Amino acid sequence: MAYQFDFAPVLAQADLLLKGALFTLQLTVVGTVLGLAIGVLGAVVRAWRLQPFSAVFGAYVELIRNTPFLVQLFFIFFGLPALGVRLSEWEAAVLAMVINLGAYSTEIIRAGIMAIPKGQLEAAAALAMSRFEAFRHVILRPALAKVWPALSSQIVIVMLGSAVCSQIATEELSFAANFIQSRNFRAFETYLLTTVLYLLMAIGVRQLLAWLGQRWLMGRR
Repeated sequence: MAYQFDFAPVLAQADLLLKGALFTLQLTVVGTVLGLAIGVLGAVVRAWRLQPFSAVFGAYVELIRNTPFLVQLFFIFFGLPALGVRLSEWEAAVLAMVINLGAYSTEIIRAGIMAIPKGQLEAAAALAMSRFEAFRHVILRPALAKVWPALSSQIVIVMLGSAVCSQIATEELSFAANFIQSRNFRAFETYLLTTVLYLLMAIGVRQLLAWLGQRWLMGRR
């Protein structure tokens, strides 16, 4: 018997999907801002080999890059309470995303910093630029411009990876999809619309990041 498509039960609860999508975007924004901050700090420490912090960041990067995101999330949400640290679903999801993006962005940004010719720093010193000015304009901004496409891709990957946060009842998009499907049993229709929403969010975030890169890093309007 041919399958009878019926999107009406799913569309009737479209507000839950949109709410979940918005929640996912909120997680992504917070995770991106804090994760990139950690990435910049870690990249500078590792590129300039500032001990003992370089070794600490090196261990952190290796730990996060070589363990599954889901295990990291479970450790934060289920493991930390054993040490007396209890986090809400939102806090655990954000912390997991920040830690994960921070590790990957550390290595991406470090590659950009290492690609900056040393002669540019000498030129900055000859122009009597302060250390902060030299770091901001001669090192950080050009480094970010070089690796921005890779950073943008990693941010999108982390956003899509946030789907596993439904495993701790974080009310993001995949949690909303699971809830709707469990009520109407229209799995194909529910997850098809969810897939479309994730696709639209990924394309939108990528385009937004590309625009921000052109505007703030490349100096184009």
